[in-house]
Amino acid sequence: MAVNGNPTIRRRRLGAELRRLRLARGLTSTQVAQHLLISQPKVSHLENGRRAISPRDIRDLCGLYQVTDQQIIDSLMEMARESNRQGWWVACGEVPYGVYIGMETAAATVRSYEPLVIPGLLQTPAYASAVTAETIPLATQEQIAVRLEVRLCRQSRVHHPARSFRLEVVLDESALRRVVGSPEIMSEQLEYLNRLGEQPHIAVQVLPHGAGAHPGILGQFSILDFPDSDTGTVYLERFTSDLYLEKRSDVRYYGAMFDRIQTRALTPEHTRRFITRVIQELPAATALPVRP
Repeated sequence: MAVNGNPTIRRRRLGAELRRLRLARGLTSTQVAQHLLISQPKVSHLENGRRAISPRDIRDLCGLYQVTDQQIIDSLMEMARESNRQGWWVACGEVPYGVYIGMETAAATVRSYEPLVIPGLLQTPAYASAVTAETIPLATQEQIAVRLEVRLCRQSRVHHPARSFRLEVVLDESALRRVVGSPEIMSEQLEYLNRLGEQPHIAVQVLPHGAGAHPGILGQFSILDFPDSDTGTVYLERFTSDLYLEKRSDVRYYGAMFDRIQTRALTPEHTRRFITRVIQELPAATALPVRP
């Protein structure tokens, strides 16, 4: 999985250049939308790398920004063509969360709070297979296989710290106690989690039930920070349509939430001890019977 081949990175770089040109003209994104008869969210998506940029978009924006240097226009056009190339995950099949994968691949840091499951980047193949099969109604075996393949490919960054990637995860105790697949699968998963938590670029912390109410009690969220931007993106995973928050105030708010949760969680060292105790208690755990 080549990071440099990620179209999201190309789109973000192109979007940053278009934002620079807009600001140089003293225009707001709303004014650009009004001039070009498009929506303001489209302008924001183009500048944030969330949407593919067509040569027509480049032509219209360069005209509005009064860019006359043909070399600059040609360079932007070439960046637009490169940004429309497909990401590595497209070859795997139909992936419903391709936007997030592109952003995750481009991110320098991912901070996640997970209340119920081990996050995808830290899952074993057996756990990933079980959680995928058991949580997606009406999914075909082919769809499950595609999701599993993509999930395991995403993990390549976790195993290559030289790629300048940091992962910080806070797990609610429930994610450790919920037996996914079988006690044997959970034991393997938790042992793997402990090994990953010893890596210098990965921080795993557990928020025990005894911590009581906390800012993440309403659900999962992730914050992605990028090397080419001073503004990150908040990702909220939903069952049918995910949410991406990119306003500075939203990112700052969720950043404060994550900091508060991290402070209340066990330290990474105490987390590994806690996980070891959970593993020792697993033989007595049994999965609930599945209704026919």
